[in-house]
Amino acid sequence: MKIIYTIAGLYRPAGMERILTDKANYLAGEGYDIMIVTTEQKGRPAAFELDPRIQTVDLGIGYEDNNGGPFLSKLLLHPFKQCAHRRKLRKLLMQERPDITVSMFCGDERFLPAIQDGSSKVLEVHFSRFKRLQYGRRGLWALADRMRSRSDYRTVRRFDRFVCLTNEDYGYWGRPENGRVIPNFIDSVPQAPSPLSAKTVLAVGRYMYQKGFERLVEAWRLLPEGHGWTLRIVGGGPMEDELRKQAAGLSVEIAGPSKDMAGEYAGASVLALSSRYEGLPMVLLEAQAWGLPVVSFDCKCGPRDVITDGEDGILVPEGDIKALASALGRLIKDADLRKRMGAAAREHAARWNKEIIMDRWIDLFEEIS
Repeated sequence: MKIIYTIAGLYRPAGMERILTDKANYLAGEGYDIMIVTTEQKGRPAAFELDPRIQTVDLGIGYEDNNGGPFLSKLLLHPFKQCAHRRKLRKLLMQERPDITVSMFCGDERFLPAIQDGSSKVLEVHFSRFKRLQYGRRGLWALADRMRSRSDYRTVRRFDRFVCLTNEDYGYWGRPENGRVIPNFIDSVPQAPSPLSAKTVLAVGRYMYQKGFERLVEAWRLLPEGHGWTLRIVGGGPMEDELRKQAAGLSVEIAGPSKDMAGEYAGASVLALSSRYEGLPMVLLEAQAWGLPVVSFDCKCGPRDVITDGEDGILVPEGDIKALASALGRLIKDADLRKRMGAAAREHAARWNKEIIMDRWIDLFEEIS
């Protein structure tokens, strides 16, 4: 069976690129003929290692060339880029004749179902139904976000199958008949969990608006002094300078990116998630595998599907910084609670087993091929 995935690029060391690489490698190992088609790669190396049997093709569309530029410029150029994208992708699909084409919702979702190459079309979404509305943009950008969000709702129904990551989000999309819920997975569960002995609360992600780390630092400021713990925020991004200024004088480490995430998880006793929105954050799945209790805002979407409140972590109302501080304080003060929740988290991590999740993808492919 030949499967073509379409995505903007593979050069970012980010969650969607990582999970696609893992899935493609798994399928290639199972004998599937896999091709990944990008629009923005521009000769840059892939962030994660691909199985050499996987073919890659870049269409060179350049949607991202206008990111950060004036709204009007992007608005005027977008139709021309969509036209080029449709023409190039159609030519490729007619030539390759795949059995299944999977869109990662990166620019081709408007026209892909209409390409008559004989393949079944699958739309795979890694963000929540409300992501565009949660960007926090204003003016013309906010209007465009609302219009595109309404259009997204109609778009998903044009595909043979639509796959989202959480049951929560499936409900927000209206539970379409072509819809399926297939979560992300983790490669493996570590042999030994974190000992939960370090006085460290870990947070992981890009330093950007979505992740809400400035809210986490503010919550940390509300904790009583003298608790002896450190908040360690691992990542990188455009808000780094702002976070460093905000964290000055606090027991907060703005650590930058890490090449040893196993060491980061093993050296922490609690994981904090302060995001404004998510799809299904890999950091939650990985934290459970390491036996870390999690304190998280109940944002759309992901935390509610992963965390059983009061059992393997604590969910607090989205945006309630005082509640976030209170929940962190509970786990900091109560070692028995940390250990009990950590053990439950590690037990629940079995849900994210790679073979179990990939069997669900294979069943879907066999169903529609």
